[in-house]
Amino acid sequence: MPGLLLGDEAPNFEADTTQGRIRFHDFLGDSWGILFSHPRDFTPVCTTELGRAAKLAPEFSKRNVKMIALSIDSVPDHLAWSKDINAYNGDQPVEKLPFPIIADKDRELAVKLGMLDPDERDKDGMPLTARVVFIFGPDKKLKLSILYPATTGRNFDEILRVVDSLQLTAYKKVATPVDWKCGDSVMVVPTLPDEEAKKLFPKGVFTKDLPSGKKYLRYTPQPDDTHTSLLLSPSPEIGNIKYSMSQTEKHQEARPINTDGHGRERSA
Repeated sequence: MPGLLLGDEAPNFEADTTQGRIRFHDFLGDSWGILFSHPRDFTPVCTTELGRAAKLAPEFSKRNVKMIALSIDSVPDHLAWSKDINAYNGDQPVEKLPFPIIADKDRELAVKLGMLDPDERDKDGMPLTARVVFIFGPDKKLKLSILYPATTGRNFDEILRVVDSLQLTAYKKVATPVDWKCGDSVMVVPTLPDEEAKKLFPKGVFTKDLPSGKKYLRYTPQPDDTHTSLLLSPSPEIGNIKYSMSQTEKHQEARPINTDGHGRERSA
């Protein structure tokens, strides 16, 4: 079980990293943050993951997200490993990555944060760190956690996608449906009355007719703001994520919501 629950404040730990000693809250500042752990240096899956994270670092930076990795080896090992990671990416084999790597060779932080994988052990029988992803908001509170076993590599395109969703829904009264991508239509939250929704979303709100007669599937084009306009700019580093505006749920027959109060949503 992860040691942090959604809504918990990030511990303000101190640690040695490849970019010097940090205090975690100072490192985050007013930014969003991603802390992602790795089982060990000089291992194949971890190398591919950090390589992908390095490639996507400009995209995370565009979203005001600071990245920091953790692995259960020393700073000198991390620096030497960074050369391999850069070489894997086809770049110059230098010691520097776009983000720091925490040295947790005694596993103290991994234990504190609940990051150990009980089923994967090193040659000495010690448990390895699982592939944990923690995403923190500017308030230093945990907004999302994903836990992978040591044997399964993460999808960093998906992590980027959920950052987009977290940031959009933190500031707008919307939710993102299944398989949503930045630029797709979003859903109006159930607690928002129809009249208020009409005012908040001038591009229109559309509802899907259902056998139950309940009008809880309400869609609207993704709200425009500086943040989302920036994200809709194409980037060659993004693989499976396509940033293009879509029609409102093309596969569904959508109709404008009633505005006479009879179709008002109930709280979920």
